[in-house]
Amino acid sequence: MRILMLTDFYRPLIGGQERHVENLALELAKRGHQVAVATLWHAGLARFEEDRGVRVYRIRGTAQRAAGLFSQTGRRFAPPAPDPETVWALRRIIQRERPQIVHAHSWIVHSFLPLKAWSGAKLALTLHDYGLRCATKTLMRHERPCDGPAPDRCPGCATAHYGPLKAGATLAAQRATLPWLVAAVDRFIAVSQAVAEGNRLPGGGRACAVIPNFIADDLEAPEEDTADHAAQLPSGDFLLFVGALNRHKGVRVLLDAYTRLEAPPPLALIGTWADPELRLPAGARVFQHWPHAAVMRAWQRCAIGIVPSIWPEPCPTVAMEAMLVGRPLVASRIGGLPDLVAHEETGLLAPPGDAGALAAALARLLGDPALRRRMGAAGQRRVAAFQARAVIPRIEALYAELLEPAARTLSIR
Repeated sequence: MRILMLTDFYRPLIGGQERHVENLALELAKRGHQVAVATLWHAGLARFEEDRGVRVYRIRGTAQRAAGLFSQTGRRFAPPAPDPETVWALRRIIQRERPQIVHAHSWIVHSFLPLKAWSGAKLALTLHDYGLRCATKTLMRHERPCDGPAPDRCPGCATAHYGPLKAGATLAAQRATLPWLVAAVDRFIAVSQAVAEGNRLPGGGRACAVIPNFIADDLEAPEEDTADHAAQLPSGDFLLFVGALNRHKGVRVLLDAYTRLEAPPPLALIGTWADPELRLPAGARVFQHWPHAAVMRAWQRCAIGIVPSIWPEPCPTVAMEAMLVGRPLVASRIGGLPDLVAHEETGLLAPPGDAGALAAALARLLGDPALRRRMGAAGQRRVAAFQARAVIPRIEALYAELLEPAARTLSIR
């Protein structure tokens, strides 16, 4: 099959979603598909390159020139509406690649909508967050899970997140294009049942499929020596958190819980510092900007992995990575985390935001090494359902199903 991936960001701009798109593109190319990626250009990056069988196009958009509107944390993202320059650039890419499937992963999908009928391609849209209905994509309000979009909630929430100018433009565009987008998508893919429900999509049937994120079948070989990173870790048992160091990830709750433990082992936090008011207690240390291979070595060395999110995590791959190397997890009972962590089997679930319950779960595992070993082994068995060999065929089958009635009629006009 000829497949075109659409994503706001791609390597070297890496986060959880970006890593998923990259891994999906590479896995599909390994299986003999013709795969291209269209993503937004950022300064210093090549406009076109080939990466392990995947053709990567980086394109500019009109909105990117309005840095005050559609940019965040140094990244300029696509607006939830067709962008004239992006539409034109995608048209040229489609003429060259002639995709049968366009698989979108973010708001750049809106710039494909005017081209869909002309392209003849089927459109799949993976929802990695709550951006179909929520302007901030988080489904959070006042640091608590939100019941869903409403006229009396969204403007204030978006303004607090983006500022008044960006909020107004984003909300107006999102609301105006939503009916068009829903009508154009041939199949939604939600990465968890929580994402399907949060975006107000049915949990199954032809309209929406629930297919989780995935991790590699085997531990990756490090592209660089990670010994220097590993040497910075505590020498004995330690607790490990991996992710953005912000409130939604529950870092403040974790630090509160950590101070409640009696004589705890060290706490390592690997991620990007995103909360300027964060204060580390004794025993906790932050490691920033580590390569993925070094993070995996940290998972192999730790005693317990912690995912204390207070927002409805869609489908965090960090939980899968901990399970892959046999580490038990203490996680929040929210979003897609209960899909991954089987309570009392592969780890323990605690109410989100409850530092006391989180501390109690950590204390229980710290005091029972045999339980940690049993849960770690169970996690290794469970994670098989979230590895590439199990997930990629489901995506290929979805593509094939979409193409059945149109396989002989594809044309670029």
